[in-house]
Amino acid sequence: MKSLILAAGYATRLYPLTENFPKPLLKVGEKTILDWLIDDLEKSKLINEYVVISNHKFAHHFDDWAKEKSYKITVLDDGTTSNENRLGAVKDIQFAIDKLSINEDVLVIAGDNVLDFSLNAFVEYAMDKQSSCVMRYFEPLKAKLVKCGVLELDDNDKIINMTEKPENPSSNWCCPPFYYYTAEDTQKVQQGINEGCNTDAPGSYISWLCRKTDVYAMEMPGSRYDIGDLKSYEKVQNEYKGITKC
Repeated sequence: MKSLILAAGYATRLYPLTENFPKPLLKVGEKTILDWLIDDLEKSKLINEYVVISNHKFAHHFDDWAKEKSYKITVLDDGTTSNENRLGAVKDIQFAIDKLSINEDVLVIAGDNVLDFSLNAFVEYAMDKQSSCVMRYFEPLKAKLVKCGVLELDDNDKIINMTEKPENPSSNWCCPPFYYYTAEDTQKVQQGINEGCNTDAPGSYISWLCRKTDVYAMEMPGSRYDIGDLKSYEKVQNEYKGITKC
């Protein structure tokens, strides 16, 4: 299994911190955001390669970071240089699939979130389901729901529908940017793009995929911290205590 780490954004809302430095390598406590995620996943011994998908502006920073790690990390430069010419998350995923000829299960994660629970619980859930899977959490506020991917589920966690940034949310279940694709569904990403899947938001592929095959949603066993601007970065610095839940 490979883990694809989405890290090609420009994080303009975190300027000046990220004007010349990638958000995923910002420190939260004693570790970078990426190290919190990968050190946790390494405990499972299920990931054979971590693939960091970067833009051209920041790729050298990830190269320098990867040189110091003991596990296999591949940094891919998608060639983009600004928000205006970025590929978008789904095309970045396909870029990695094409570049490395990936034909196995993949765990896709955003490189700008930290969690207080282990991601390995999600990996185990997906392997047990033997199906592509996402996570979900209950969001009571409509103001936040309209900025997220919103899920409709049946009684067995199967996704009936997913809508990115809906004007009128159909539920309170939000989908954070952590996805498990089976090897079979990894090969369908290009089909989704060809059929008009939105390529900017990473959840857009799941929105397309859940209409083609069974996709399940595990309820998050803890909390995540989405680092989107200076205020949220300050909050996570003050509050984050590491992975405290299994």
